[in-house]
Amino acid sequence: MIGIGIVGCGYWGPNLVRNFASLDGCEVRVACDRDPARVAAVRKHFPSLRAAADIRELLDAPDVDAVVVCTPLHTHYELASAALAAGKHVLVEKPLCGSVETAELLVEQAERSGLVLQVDHTYLYGGAVRKLREVVASGELGQLLYVDCVRVNLGLFQQDANVVWDLAPHDVSIILHLLEREPLAVSAIGASHFGKLESQAYVALRFADSVIAHLHVNWLAPVKVRSTLIGGSQRMIVYDDLEPSEKIRIYDKGVTLSEDAHSRAEALVDYRMGDMFAPYLDKTEPLARMCSAFLDAIRSGRPSLSTGRHGVAVVRVLEAAQQSIRKDGETIALRSVS
Repeated sequence: MIGIGIVGCGYWGPNLVRNFASLDGCEVRVACDRDPARVAAVRKHFPSLRAAADIRELLDAPDVDAVVVCTPLHTHYELASAALAAGKHVLVEKPLCGSVETAELLVEQAERSGLVLQVDHTYLYGGAVRKLREVVASGELGQLLYVDCVRVNLGLFQQDANVVWDLAPHDVSIILHLLEREPLAVSAIGASHFGKLESQAYVALRFADSVIAHLHVNWLAPVKVRSTLIGGSQRMIVYDDLEPSEKIRIYDKGVTLSEDAHSRAEALVDYRMGDMFAPYLDKTEPLARMCSAFLDAIRSGRPSLSTGRHGVAVVRVLEAAQQSIRKDGETIALRSVS
């Protein structure tokens, strides 16, 4: 039986308590938060949980094998590092850390200790993204051309992270997962409409081939939008995470180049219009599957989809985007990663 300790019982922590509590082979045993009222609220639904007033109390608990960190971004490194030092496996709420340097330190610490370090990039475990990965990997889209993501809503404003660090980790994680490679360069522009933190941003990722990925993130939109377009030369995909039934629609549309060398220049590209179909998707809750993958990684040693190294790759893009914003959209080259 794997014993779980939760650090942080604010917005996201209770969701993780609920999901781990529903899984066989583990037990959520200790919850820790600076606000005792938050722990008390969780214990109303899970009375067997022990409350820890201090993180040291949780880390010293012999019946806690793994620690889940659901705290503000600026605390991730310190708490996760302390948990690893205490011999605990660690699951960290996205993003892994606030810098590439600290993220890499965590990965190295976990690997030296033989412990699991996983990041809660929940979308990777959902039926929709799993189907996207399958379709992209199959090659049926033809030559991949672009990925275009929009993730906007009204709020929630964060206190220690701007909109890039708050919303973009989801789409960056998905893009890196689908393309199975990291970008060569990142550029971004953003605006701080209230306070010092950017509340709106546009981020572009350039890959080694002709693929370009673009992200629009915004805390000031009048409606909530969670959409992704994936364009290929043969087929194209629309992924709408808010769609209740047909989250993915695959369109048999594309472009072909005319073989008639004497055609007018504007006629060299032909458009193919075909059918649309919506594939069946596994409806298992992504968070439950993510929690299950964490337990499986602990038991088997097999890496999950959102390892610490995947988390570092995401942070590398976010950090580059932040640098680009500060330099008025200057392109930031990323070091190649083997």
